[in-house]
Amino acid sequence: MDETFITLEYKNDKLLLIDQRVLPTTFAIFTCNTYKDVEFAIRDMVVRGAPAIGATAAYGVYMAAREFAEMVDFENKFKAACAFLALARPTAVNLKWAIDRMIHTYEKAKDLPREQLLALLKKDADDIRSEDIATNKEMGRIGNAVVPPNATILTHCNTGALATAGWGTALGVIKTAFYDNKNIFVYADETRPRFQGSRLTAWELMQAKIPSKLIPDSAAATLIRDGKIDLVILGGDRVAANGDVANKLGTFALSVICKEYGVPFYSVVPVSTIDFSIASGQEIPIEERSKEEVTHPGGVQVAPDGMDVYNPCFDVTPHQNITGIITERGIIRPPYKVNIERLRKGESLL
Repeated sequence: MDETFITLEYKNDKLLLIDQRVLPTTFAIFTCNTYKDVEFAIRDMVVRGAPAIGATAAYGVYMAAREFAEMVDFENKFKAACAFLALARPTAVNLKWAIDRMIHTYEKAKDLPREQLLALLKKDADDIRSEDIATNKEMGRIGNAVVPPNATILTHCNTGALATAGWGTALGVIKTAFYDNKNIFVYADETRPRFQGSRLTAWELMQAKIPSKLIPDSAAATLIRDGKIDLVILGGDRVAANGDVANKLGTFALSVICKEYGVPFYSVVPVSTIDFSIASGQEIPIEERSKEEVTHPGGVQVAPDGMDVYNPCFDVTPHQNITGIITERGIIRPPYKVNIERLRKGESLL
């Protein structure tokens, strides 16, 4: 079973993105003609979700190479464009991972004729996109094993096809369980302040016809306390070498409540989201976004003029609160540092 929509697609020398800023009331395509359009799309959250950001950035790198291909100072302009793209959003490690992969391809092929170099960069971007879809399907298969029949699942933010090149991470596991006839039910947090849960996850759940309800973020604690939730499954934007997970703001609070009431808590991420270079979540940069996201959600003023705002986009969940991290190479379980090191060495946890 596949989606009836395509989150991102490179076609006729343009990158076409579903504009996630206007869902669910409007379905619109945002067209990127240049790498600067790609940077804007990532920064302004036309596209969001760590894997989708990575795949989008890969096409941005290719578009930069194509734009500067005939210039004498091609390499300097190309690398400056890559650095510009890398600054679009600081927390999601897939952004840097995808750009670094594209730069590696460039370094290996930079002495080839320019057309061959461009073809290799385009192929690498296409591969990043197709590999992400295949990875998500595999994570769905592996993660399905932790979902019991008749489970009631809570999820946070958006981790579906809209957050990836297709199928999804945590929502991909949920969809796999649904199509496996496990008779699941899903509660989706609205996910303030940008409402990715109510705007995007609810839309995807309805597209897939999965039985579900949307809840205010603050209702999750009551449902967990009252034994209404069998497990929590959500995504991740960066995983440290010790298993700490940076994810959408509100994830840490959910993990604390789940630990208190013994509810399994899973993060679903591709191995590319693991930052093996950082020892713990304390080293993860946390993006702060504009105060208007809080004071004027959807353009409607809900706070007095001049009110100061703290608006971190992510928080870090310590590995001690996590039951398992589901990847395409198996489920990482404690001891996290040991098992993440195994993945770094190329081993499988299956």
